[in-house]
Amino acid sequence: MIVEKKEIILKDGIKAILRSARDEDIPGMLEYLYISAGETDFILRYPEECGKYTAEGEKELFDRVNASDNEAMIVCLVDGKVAGNCQIVWKTGIKTRHRAQVAIALLKEFWNLGIGTAMFTEMIDIVRSNPDIIQMELEFIEGNTRARALYEKMGFRITGVKPNAIRLKDGTLLNEYQMVRKM
Repeated sequence: MIVEKKEIILKDGIKAILRSARDEDIPGMLEYLYISAGETDFILRYPEECGKYTAEGEKELFDRVNASDNEAMIVCLVDGKVAGNCQIVWKTGIKTRHRAQVAIALLKEFWNLGIGTAMFTEMIDIVRSNPDIIQMELEFIEGNTRARALYEKMGFRITGVKPNAIRLKDGTLLNEYQMVRKM
């Protein structure tokens, strides 16, 4: 699904663009994936795992998502740099088409500027346009208090926990929490 370009003004007064990913974003997206993986333990990959991401793979992903009827991706650009992205996928099976799964990440330099709220607002608008979807779902990792605060602000509530779902390199085990936002 194509998400039309939207300009937003960040809390620091800088202009950002939200829109669907394009081929021209591939180099920036590859850099973003690598950098974001090293900035926090709350991303589900380490930088050394980013070698699996290729320009060809990102092009295939962008093309698939942009042509899809049941998923959308928003990329946020600040001065031409990929600052973050958000993706939503909803089920198509009869028993599960009422559910949409959302994920979001931002580079640390762009935290606390309003990008997460703006991307979630766009995702919620997309979901509202589909009468079959009655709930949005996501997961967050124990200790990610900033993300939890954003999700709760956007109407999500904790519905479950997967104990020890994440194991860091140092052996630390972290729970993963499921959240749901009713539409």
